[in-house]
Amino acid sequence: MQSLTSTETPATVLVGMSQIEIVSNGESARAVLGSCIGLVLYHPLRRIGAMAHIVLPDGKDRSGPPGKFADSAYPEMMRLLGQHGVGRVGLVAKLAGGASMFGGGGPLQIGEANYSAVKAILQSAQVPITGEHARGGKGRRITLDSSTGQVQVEIAGNPPVVL
Repeated sequence: MQSLTSTETPATVLVGMSQIEIVSNGESARAVLGSCIGLVLYHPLRRIGAMAHIVLPDGKDRSGPPGKFADSAYPEMMRLLGQHGVGRVGLVAKLAGGASMFGGGGPLQIGEANYSAVKAILQSAQVPITGEHARGGKGRRITLDSSTGQVQVEIAGNPPVVL
């Protein structure tokens, strides 16, 4: 009788614009960000995380899925985590993105508005932010490893940063 061992690597879930994904059991979640914010909520003891790819700071007078807006993404992430028995206690947050993709000041500074909105929501909810890699002028790719809670941030031409 032959014993088989699994060599499969856990899945990597791509989190597109306006999406929210839950990962656990060693799965990873990945997003590519410019002015958008990648918000990660992670429970270290349960080893489960949620990633949202937030496009705009608020959904006032706008339509779209909850993950599109900072003001609706956090409550939706909490609802989804709650379906897995995870509440706010013990959660930590990490965030990345919010780049200024269109140059200097002016009305197109959506990255800064997204960053400020997410920070305010997390502070109001009293969720500690344990890592961030935000702002600047370049897009990034982020990957959440649900087995460790680490978020790897990659910017072209730079070494990866781990949050």
